[in-house]
Amino acid sequence: MNQLPPLRVGIVGLGFMASTHIKAFRHLTSDIQLAALCNPSGRHLDGDFSQVSGNIGAQDPLKLDMTNVQTYRDFNAMLEDPNVDVIDICAPTWTHPDLAIAALQSGKHVICEKPLARTASAAKRIVEASRTARGMFMPAMCIRFWPEWAWLKSAIADGRYGRVLAARFRRVAEPPAWGHQHFGEGAKSGGGLLDLHIHDTDFVQYCFGPPMAVFSQGYTKFSGAIDHVTTQYVVQNGAAVHAEGSWAMAKGFGFNMGFTVNFENATADYDIARGAEALKVSENGQTQIIKPSGIDGYVSEFSHLVSSIRSGQPPSVVTPEDGWRAVHICEAEERSVISKAIETINYSDPQP
Repeated sequence: MNQLPPLRVGIVGLGFMASTHIKAFRHLTSDIQLAALCNPSGRHLDGDFSQVSGNIGAQDPLKLDMTNVQTYRDFNAMLEDPNVDVIDICAPTWTHPDLAIAALQSGKHVICEKPLARTASAAKRIVEASRTARGMFMPAMCIRFWPEWAWLKSAIADGRYGRVLAARFRRVAEPPAWGHQHFGEGAKSGGGLLDLHIHDTDFVQYCFGPPMAVFSQGYTKFSGAIDHVTTQYVVQNGAAVHAEGSWAMAKGFGFNMGFTVNFENATADYDIARGAEALKVSENGQTQIIKPSGIDGYVSEFSHLVSSIRSGQPPSVVTPEDGWRAVHICEAEERSVISKAIETINYSDPQP
């Protein structure tokens, strides 16, 4: 059987997420080849990411062999490169709609980092463009693919521990020190609510369906937008579902993510700080360490994208509409913080 050639990826936006994606490609060498880098500022076009760091993933310095990698400062020039199959958008949030739509119109496949856009109306433009595009489009909602979260989704879906009574998700960090300060402009980045907390908002809709309403509290500290939020989600099955997201913690706090889900017959608890014993399940008086297979969400999301493109079937784990809906829910959370009231959510468009 002949092996299919790897998909050739061009990345636009060369910061922490770009370096994280490139590190994921190391685990998918038969499936993905880095073909091009694009950054209008020129930063990191030499392939030297050794000074780039972030809040999660391997922190080993990255310096690329650029022998077979083309470089561009002009995004449209990269779109015209016939040796690029997939565009990977890792640029700042407010640039996503124009970049994604241009890439889709060029016929490329596209994966776009979260959040899909600064506003739901801008995200809707991407969704509409994806519906008529030749290439496939996938929002990079990596937590859906993270081994422990994927395990949790499966446990909820198959009912192995009974139904969910309550679920709490937590993702908290000090303000991002990377991104050349653009995260500090809340009008463009959306603050901690949209940029970080969206992971758990999206996972709530993934597991429990789109929430009917939210009640949120929070405050701004770093960006001028909501940087710390706690939200109670009203979901169809009646479970008590709560999530906290922040990048307003004190300097030196670092980063933590986790969940506690109480089923009828067991409790699942994940805390990244526990390392190899991060995921525990307590059932019938016994606690078991669970170690799901997989490296991380980045490797798994790109593996899914490759499989989708090769099969000719759109990505099924996360859709363009899911990416829009996550932003739409976050906007309801922001309104709730401001109004100090429950916000009902209307999902009239775009239809999935």
